[in-house]
Amino acid sequence: MSEIARLNPVDAWERMQSCPGAVLIDVRDPVEFAFVGHPSGAVNIPWKTAPDWRPNPDFLRQVKGFAPESDRPLFLLCRSGQRSLDAARALAAAGYRNLTNVEEGFEGALDADRHRGALGGWRYHGLPWEQS
Repeated sequence: MSEIARLNPVDAWERMQSCPGAVLIDVRDPVEFAFVGHPSGAVNIPWKTAPDWRPNPDFLRQVKGFAPESDRPLFLLCRSGQRSLDAARALAAAGYRNLTNVEEGFEGALDADRHRGALGGWRYHGLPWEQS
């Protein structure tokens, strides 16, 4: 299985700018992607979906639709970095070799008040994002 790189959002954004053909895959549920917001240009391919949070049985097929080449640079992101790491591991097991998990995810870790967005994440760092 290939090694999965781990970068914070700022370093991941900078690396993506220098990787022609890179794909940023947001693995969150489509509701999270649309209403919480997502990185500009990200492709939404859920790893798990609500309400039961079971793995998406079509995940690999859907990724292959955007990235049929196993060496294409893929950056994976979720809310805080765990689901995207699990998705990256599945892609590595399927033969993908150029994988990066975006640590901190889109919203970052919980703070002392159990709120996200104040301690890190894509949005916290002011990187390009949008909402539907």
